[in-house]
Amino acid sequence: MGDFILFFWQTIKETFSLSFEFNEFLRQCFQIGNKTLPLISVTGLIMGGVLTIQSRPVLADFGALSLLPGMVASSIIREMGPVITALICAGKIGSGMGAELGSMKVSEQIDAMEVSSTHPIRFLVVTRVLAATLMIPILVLYADALGIMGSWAAANIKGSVSFVLFFNQAFRAIDFIDFFPALIKTFFFGAAIGLMGCYKGYSAGQGTKSVGIAANSAVVLSSLLVIIIDLIAVQITDMLL
Repeated sequence: MGDFILFFWQTIKETFSLSFEFNEFLRQCFQIGNKTLPLISVTGLIMGGVLTIQSRPVLADFGALSLLPGMVASSIIREMGPVITALICAGKIGSGMGAELGSMKVSEQIDAMEVSSTHPIRFLVVTRVLAATLMIPILVLYADALGIMGSWAAANIKGSVSFVLFFNQAFRAIDFIDFFPALIKTFFFGAAIGLMGCYKGYSAGQGTKSVGIAANSAVVLSSLLVIIIDLIAVQITDMLL
């Protein structure tokens, strides 16, 4: 815990330094955003489709099929979209950061950067953490949109509802207060995934075995942090609203 707090403090200090590695930050944004896009696309479509298929029979028993678009959209935007997308990103992004920085630690590339007066935390950690903090909310918005699209497609399997009517019913049930807290917590999801992935890779031990351990523990702890942050965010939102 003490090592992580020290690592977190060093990351905060280097974040506000004057010489920011903007080109590396853009490269990491591309790596995190563009390379994760196909996986998030499939996840978003399936998430909306499965939720619609599972909910339709229950609502049909109560004669409330007209509530299906609003219920699915509210569920995806408020909870399922942010959490599932963050967990997918924790598995892909967190493991990638842990393995990449872990291999650099084992091969002593990080030590070489320190000897050559290059700030490894500024170049390697800050850029990755900020890129994850920025890109994961964007990926969540993209997954939310595809989730609602997948819900409309699934609703037409056993019925017939127009695209315009479905989206009108979906967004009629959503207020800004549903959207804003869900978006805010995704920034914390991204920061937690980036910090934990970089910390596990940066503090990897010696030997190639430690690279696998760093990648595995980065995924596990990042996923756990996402669940904990979501629990705290839901409690705060419930108290304020």
